[in-house]
Amino acid sequence: MNIHAFLSALAGDWHGEEEIAASRWGQGGRACAVLQARQLFNTHLVQDYRAERDGKDWLQAHAVFLPLGEIEVQLFWFDSFGFVPAEPATGRVEGDTLTILRTSARGRTRHHYRLLSATEYALRLETEIEAGAWEPVMTGHYRRGGA
Repeated sequence: MNIHAFLSALAGDWHGEEEIAASRWGQGGRACAVLQARQLFNTHLVQDYRAERDGKDWLQAHAVFLPLGEIEVQLFWFDSFGFVPAEPATGRVEGDTLTILRTSARGRTRHHYRLLSATEYALRLETEIEAGAWEPVMTGHYRRGGA
């Protein structure tokens, strides 16, 4: 699958359940997320994300995915935790998975988006705390449609 088809598959309204790993930044636990993604200029994907934990707003994010060629992408990510990237993240699609490496003052984070079907996808985030030591941050499972 090329990046244009992958981003097109992520367009729409989604809801999902997330498992947050315990880390140096906070307790682990469950979250519920709502995502709205739309294509812009028939190529870019703009995504708004909101998650709740224990019935309270926990994290909000705004993401812009820009395709580069047939398999590569840039990601501009902004979130309510306040970690603004110095430069866009980069990634590539291979088969049913898009992997993106994002760098901020918090460290490096890998996003693994995996298409499960036309109505479901999974997301796994992991952070590199020390060189080469990747730790889980979050796993999520999302379904097309409203919450």
